[in-house]
Amino acid sequence: MIQPLLLCTDLDRTLIPNGTEPESPEARDRFRRLVANPAITLAYVSGRDLGLVESGITHYALPRPDYLVGDVGTSLYMRVADDWQPVEDWATEISEHWGEEGRARIRELFAEHPALRPQEPEKQGRFKLSYYTATDIDPDRLRSELSAILSDAAIPASLIWSLDELADLGLLDVLPEQATKFHAVDFLMRRLDLDHQATLFAGDSGNDLEVLTSHIPSVLVANAHPGIRQEALAGSKEHGFEDRLYCASGDWEGMNGNYSAGILEGVGHFRPDLIPLMTP
Repeated sequence: MIQPLLLCTDLDRTLIPNGTEPESPEARDRFRRLVANPAITLAYVSGRDLGLVESGITHYALPRPDYLVGDVGTSLYMRVADDWQPVEDWATEISEHWGEEGRARIRELFAEHPALRPQEPEKQGRFKLSYYTATDIDPDRLRSELSAILSDAAIPASLIWSLDELADLGLLDVLPEQATKFHAVDFLMRRLDLDHQATLFAGDSGNDLEVLTSHIPSVLVANAHPGIRQEALAGSKEHGFEDRLYCASGDWEGMNGNYSAGILEGVGHFRPDLIPLMTP
């Protein structure tokens, strides 16, 4: 009997091959074969909203997941037949940290900051404020500066910075303190009564770092930016979770470790019992 696995993966440049590196042929087919097994619960954990996730699923012929974490962790849906049902327990949990009033106050506090440019209205969320920054900005200094502003206003929030290399943009997401991708995955684990031995996360970017450096077993796909790889390795070591992070390198099952090939490589590392589900 196959033991269960909650497989949580980012989309852009993790499962979706929309970076500059090549995708291994057959990798997505192998991924589909793996997640078709009833022992696998599939969750997409993305910065995209529900509509953009649906577009990505259609365009790249991705399997439909059992759960969808969108908006960098601030929305959660469960698939019921072919419809998406919001998980209201998650919205209730994160709304305790800041709702519409807190969101409006943050927008006001950051309105005149010279390093921030608000993203388009459709990229904002009920529990998320998103900004563009320059790519050469010092993200640690920016987060420290903004954290001080939020602290003075007594607003608890998480500041998640990542880099969109293709668009040549820095991305800053302001979220409730307990509403990041990490907290959403942790919530799913608790909801499904699964521990870290039955969970695996895959990612590639800055907004995945909180999970990549946590107690949750994770794989960093080979096409991730070298700087993210360094941060992930350093962070996991600092937190004492070096054994929970696997960096895909390729040369596994004849694949290059990019995108879905890296996810499969990570599954093979943490759950070798599942390798037969991924092989032709």
